[in-house]
Amino acid sequence: FGTGIIPANCGFTLQNRGYNFVKRVGHANSVDANKRPYHTIIPGMATRADNGELYAAFNVMGGFMQPQGHFQVISNMVDKGMNPQQALDAPRFCIHPDVNSDAPRINDKWSTLLIEDQCNAESIVEQLRDVYQHENIDIIGGHQRDVFGRGQIIYRDASNGVLWAGSD
Repeated sequence: FGTGIIPANCGFTLQNRGYNFVKRVGHANSVDANKRPYHTIIPGMATRADNGELYAAFNVMGGFMQPQGHFQVISNMVDKGMNPQQALDAPRFCIHPDVNSDAPRINDKWSTLLIEDQCNAESIVEQLRDVYQHENIDIIGGHQRDVFGRGQIIYRDASNGVLWAGSD
């Protein structure tokens, strides 16, 4: 993380978190007043629809994986009934963007679907290729799994107020 550049006599390093912004006026990811361009500094918080109380605070780090990871872990908890640790331990997938364009974007031709190595991963990839006619699907394992990010969740049990967490 960061540029590795240390300004003289300042005691800090410069960072490169502005990498995804585009300087072209009118571009969807340009920086401008009253605009929210896509960026990967996005912690998550979910509240309960019925009373607005805290459901969970969560984050999945990992660049372009971050919003995808947020969706996957919160969906694991809400839709599949997983606890925070189970939601983080479940295999993830990532639509890796076309990085050869002037601004990273997801499109049908060049994006790659990355699947976290798991039981039956080859079968899942074969089925996806058959259904979607898309060849850019890769199984990712070992140390390369860092593309799927790392996450933390703090969940609040509505019945008793107890906070419990998960981390990977």
